[in-house]
Amino acid sequence: MTAEFDFMTALELRRLVATRAVSPVELTARALSLAESSQATLNAFCHLMPDEARAAARRSEEAVMRGGVLGLLHGLPVSVKDLIAVAGAPYASGSRAMAGNIAAADAPSVERLRAAGAIIIGKTTTSEFGAKPVGDSPLTGITRHPWNLEKTPGGSSAGAAASVAAGITPFAVGTDGGGSLRIPASLTGLVGLKAQFGRVPVWPTSATPTLAHVGSLARNVVDAALLTTAMSGHDPRDPFAVAGPVPDLLGAAQASVAGLRVAWSATLGYARPDPEVAAIARTAALALADQGAVVEEIDTVFETDPADLWTAEFYAGIGTRLRGILETRRDLLDPAVADVLDAALAQEMRGYYETVFARYALRDRMVRFFADHDVLLSPTLPISSLEAGRNIPEGLGDRSLVSWAFYTYPFNLTGQPAASVCAGLAADGMPVGLQIVGRTLGEADVVRTAAAIERTQPPGYNIRPNQGW
Repeated sequence: MTAEFDFMTALELRRLVATRAVSPVELTARALSLAESSQATLNAFCHLMPDEARAAARRSEEAVMRGGVLGLLHGLPVSVKDLIAVAGAPYASGSRAMAGNIAAADAPSVERLRAAGAIIIGKTTTSEFGAKPVGDSPLTGITRHPWNLEKTPGGSSAGAAASVAAGITPFAVGTDGGGSLRIPASLTGLVGLKAQFGRVPVWPTSATPTLAHVGSLARNVVDAALLTTAMSGHDPRDPFAVAGPVPDLLGAAQASVAGLRVAWSATLGYARPDPEVAAIARTAALALADQGAVVEEIDTVFETDPADLWTAEFYAGIGTRLRGILETRRDLLDPAVADVLDAALAQEMRGYYETVFARYALRDRMVRFFADHDVLLSPTLPISSLEAGRNIPEGLGDRSLVSWAFYTYPFNLTGQPAASVCAGLAADGMPVGLQIVGRTLGEADVVRTAAAIERTQPPGYNIRPNQGW
């Protein structure tokens, strides 16, 4: 296979596999070759699975040749983030403290990938326990941006985003506890889709069980909808799993936005975006009016920044899991992560529960907000790019490891579905993300809005073939 297949959509590759025009064995071999050859520069993978992937590809090809019923993802290569269990594969969560850990069983999302016919080629890098929105960890080093090797692809789903942006796989599975799908999607020009909390079940139990989502990264909205659909549905191992029917996300990607009530907010009431980023995102949002949406500009969505509410929950969970390591082998941890865990663990019970009840009030506020709006749009990030190896962008040094992102973490607190889609390119050629948030269980509105934004952009605007990696 040649480079012409690298940036094909998953839907097109699925059609070519089903019609025997493309072999799953060849697709898998190409993906493995790209993953291996780019590892020294991109460093997108922490573990490749060539033997398992080739065996699965052969079984996939045999099924095609038999003419049987094919799964939704049949024959398509995919990667899985290292915060998700893949049976028999390393499960280190980007941490030296977990090096050598092997998953005993597949996570529900991985079980469903296999059942849908996808070919898992390997596990992708993450910042340690997903605790930073950039692409490095002491275990795996720095993961780099396929468009510009001096930049980070973002995190914590760093390798997942790099693998898709580089054309290694058509899509990837990541996680999102505070923006870890949407942040790298914004920085790499991808679509990052976080469905309703519990729509894709999470098991084994996450260190941040009330915030964690499993979701999709892809180069277009339909592919993100396809992967999310394949992973969605109730599972009794996740007590938060949504028991209702899975929405028709593929149909939503084709639906009109005429009459959709859209709120656009440049700051949500507290963010400090780069003016160029805000202008590009605003232009994309207001363009929905040309497709019949009703767009309203709103200055204040939140009365105060909910960063402290998110920090109290997220880092307390991870800190509790890692308390023993913090106390006895602190040198194993990312120093920046260890410092924020100390602060989270120092919370008193009364103070912690004050944040819990403030979180419930935040959810109530969002219920009232979405009584008058179908979707909320904002920039995904305040910036278009960030240098690899940095934790916090220049000019935002007063913010924490995650709060500099401003826009993403509120919607992990509320559990609402959210996505990032590329709104255009900044003057330096790097992508700008537009965040789309829906009401509770409103994934279909998120997807149809994202697809409508995508239709306003020129073909291939968010794709950059090999830039020296």
